[in-house]
Amino acid sequence: MRNGETKNYSVMLVDDEETVIQVIINKIDWESLGFSVQGYAHNGLEALEMAEENQPDVVMTDIKMPYMDGLELARRLKEQYPTIKIIIFSGFDEFEYAKEAIRLEAEEYILKPIDSTELSEVFKRIKGSLDKEFNEKQNINMLKKYYQESLPILQENFYTALIEGRADEETLARDMMDYQVSLDGPYYDVVILHNSTSLAPEGINPLLITMSVRKLWEEHISRKWDARFFSYLGNVIILVRMESESEVRQLTDECQVLCRLSKHISKATITAGIGKPVSNIMNLPKAYTGAREATSYRVIYGRGQAINIAEIVPEDNRTADSIKSDNTEDKLYSVFKAIKMDTEEKLDEEIDSFITDEAPVNPSIQDYKFFVMDLVTEIYRFMKANHVEPSAIFGKDEDPFDKVQHLDISELKKWLKKTTHDIRETLRLNRSDTTRSFVSKAIDYVRENYGNKDLTVESICSYLVISSAYFSTVFKKETGKTFINYLTDIRMEKAVRMLLEENEKTYVIAEAVGYSDPNYFSYVFKKKFGVSPSRYKMQQNG
Repeated sequence: MRNGETKNYSVMLVDDEETVIQVIINKIDWESLGFSVQGYAHNGLEALEMAEENQPDVVMTDIKMPYMDGLELARRLKEQYPTIKIIIFSGFDEFEYAKEAIRLEAEEYILKPIDSTELSEVFKRIKGSLDKEFNEKQNINMLKKYYQESLPILQENFYTALIEGRADEETLARDMMDYQVSLDGPYYDVVILHNSTSLAPEGINPLLITMSVRKLWEEHISRKWDARFFSYLGNVIILVRMESESEVRQLTDECQVLCRLSKHISKATITAGIGKPVSNIMNLPKAYTGAREATSYRVIYGRGQAINIAEIVPEDNRTADSIKSDNTEDKLYSVFKAIKMDTEEKLDEEIDSFITDEAPVNPSIQDYKFFVMDLVTEIYRFMKANHVEPSAIFGKDEDPFDKVQHLDISELKKWLKKTTHDIRETLRLNRSDTTRSFVSKAIDYVRENYGNKDLTVESICSYLVISSAYFSTVFKKETGKTFINYLTDIRMEKAVRMLLEENEKTYVIAEAVGYSDPNYFSYVFKKKFGVSPSRYKMQQNG
């Protein structure tokens, strides 16, 4: 934090007794301690849902609670949000509880009844710890020092050569030995971390924010993925090693968690673009190209998340990036990119520039024919690479090669704009159809399996063979609900029907709609409808 600035940290309280929560809230002068109570939950499951929406800095939880106790909550929170601070309080002065709290790296273990002076001292200590961690990540001097101590320049150059395709296969083994690099496969992938500097907080150098993010990611994924970090064209690049191609889904989900953590800790909006895995280290340029294309899709799917190219472009499509040549197609790159990423207005600007810069001036008839034939050929290639049928754009009987040869420059420009607009719209509809398809499959799966108590985001993503990060983003965009909220609504809909039409007992309904604990079913039902199942039935039968 900057000099003179006081950072305020968020606290979540978790206890099944409302009176205890209110006492804690009212006993402490939170503002003077540098904290604010973000919210409170009455059990571990509810707390996990709240933490997913808005990650708190500190969670203070009781141990004994229904549905999920405080120790299990602490374990789950530490897995998903490693930097979170946990305070455990309990009415049980038992060594085993205290020992488990230590194992879970809880900051404090406090016995009830809670003394306000003692609790204030605890939060003062935690505030000091949080400030220290925050300063370590934000302090300019430390970031400069870290930058100097990062990977040696020879390693950076070697990694850059690998993704650019400049590495020499004959000297690869010797180079890796000289630079002390070990990348043993069997699969490799590339992740690009793009920092949206336009969304960065004022007063902090974007480069320092990027370095802070890089350190954060290194701390969390370096060991597991044997990851190598380096800077390239203003982005942080990560080379990862994996045992199988299927591990890319797990990598995507972990990147999604770290994108959220980057926003929370470094105030950085990070998009992680993930390429398609390759089995030969010399094919890393292909993985890098996929990662770069995935990153560019942030304009469609939103910044600040992980985007896996294999999920948004399932086929091994060639793109404008991967099929550029030295001739017309190279010059059409900006047009092709605008077709996929930009507005119609921007696309028209690129076409105007292309015609102005590239169309021949006072050409012979033969030169002009070559120009327009190259133009149509590259448009055909682009459509084929992106699975757009030419007949859908030109009609079944039209021969665009013959047509464009008879157009003057102004007519050619008009034809090119109409054609590219039609291609752009077709790609947009195809993309929407793809997302609707798997969302529709997910909805069908939920309606058929809502009674399975083990139905989770992870299980449905395994069924769909897709990462939970991408699934969660698209599912909410298409339905307006998170997956958990949608599943709960379906279960409650079925529960109401059984309650009113089949006259079943509560515990039977609970099991039928996927709740192993009847008490938790009643809790969720009351939270949804405001009354217990039995009371709801009485009101409806009136």
